[in-house]
Amino acid sequence: MNLIFEGIVKAIEMIMSGDREIYDITLTTLRVCLTAVFISTIVGLPLGLFLGLKTFPGKKIILVFVNIGMGLPPVVAGLYITMLLWRSGPLGHLGLLYTTHAIIMAQILVSLPIIIGLTAAAFQQIDNKMLMQIKALGATRMQRFVILLKETKLAIFAAIIAGLGRVLAEVGAAMMVGGNIRGDTRILTTSMVMEVSKGNFDVAIALSLILMTLAFMITFLLTTLQQRKQRV
Repeated sequence: MNLIFEGIVKAIEMIMSGDREIYDITLTTLRVCLTAVFISTIVGLPLGLFLGLKTFPGKKIILVFVNIGMGLPPVVAGLYITMLLWRSGPLGHLGLLYTTHAIIMAQILVSLPIIIGLTAAAFQQIDNKMLMQIKALGATRMQRFVILLKETKLAIFAAIIAGLGRVLAEVGAAMMVGGNIRGDTRILTTSMVMEVSKGNFDVAIALSLILMTLAFMITFLLTTLQQRKQRV
């Protein structure tokens, strides 16, 4: 209990004192995680819609791999991105390894299957009669897309929240591809691991409280948007 209390006091001290490094780490965490989730959402929603509504050969196999990807261990994602960006790798010439761009790539790899899989499952539950009715009313492709998004809004927001939770909690891949470089690629989760390894449990608890506060605030905002009633 003393450690937890000391961690809370430390968190307040770090925030109130205007600790520049803490603010930088927090902003880097937000920038990296929100960018990864945004890209995963932009890519994952159309793919999830396509997999959920269309029937084609090989669809079940693709869904199997998507579902496998939902449980992909982050360190495996980190390994693949590291090999891809290594100096002798296919994209090594870009010099992206040990940058925030590499962390974003790894986080996309772990969050994209979640958004695709949950979105596809949501669209698969739409009644075929409703789809036929929308087509009969002469709706354009974009209008159909908007209508279906409204119908699956709850599930889509749930998918985004799940993807966000995955990237906020991710540490293995971020450590592997980002290197936890001070002032550059250090984020809250990798900072916590480093502080624990040094025995600074009060600082680690303080960082965890900041991370949980961020997660709560973002999740609260998304849940509010999710549960907002449609105006008649």
